[in-house]
Amino acid sequence: MKKGLQIVLVAAISTVVWLMGTVYTPLALAITPITLKDLSYTSCPEEFAEGMVAAGSIQSANCYMVIGTAVNASGKPVIDADVFGQIYDAEDNPVMQNRFRLGGIDEVPPGESPFEIRVSIAANQPEPFKLEKFKAAGFTGRVR
Repeated sequence: MKKGLQIVLVAAISTVVWLMGTVYTPLALAITPITLKDLSYTSCPEEFAEGMVAAGSIQSANCYMVIGTAVNASGKPVIDADVFGQIYDAEDNPVMQNRFRLGGIDEVPPGESPFEIRVSIAANQPEPFKLEKFKAAGFTGRVR
């Protein structure tokens, strides 16, 4: 094969590969923010609470459900939304140091919808708890 033809062929293949990488980007990779409002917490039902231990230790823990409303303004269903936030005890101590991802929501339809996530909090952390800086983000399609 002539050298000039090889250069043209390599350039053509490179252009096709580049176009596939930039033009064909799956929409699922776009992170969609979800607003969380009307936040509160309650003790878990009995079937969730039995035998709880605090994350990363053998310390006894209590089970709580963080509940609220998820607001999806994107107009598309959001899948696998990660929930982030900070929880403080009655003495303003963080109940989960160095941990901001608290759970997930499987699917958030467009508009407003209720959500709940389960969290374990060390039994020695005094109530009432303060829920701060809560937000969520997910994808408009499955990410593999």
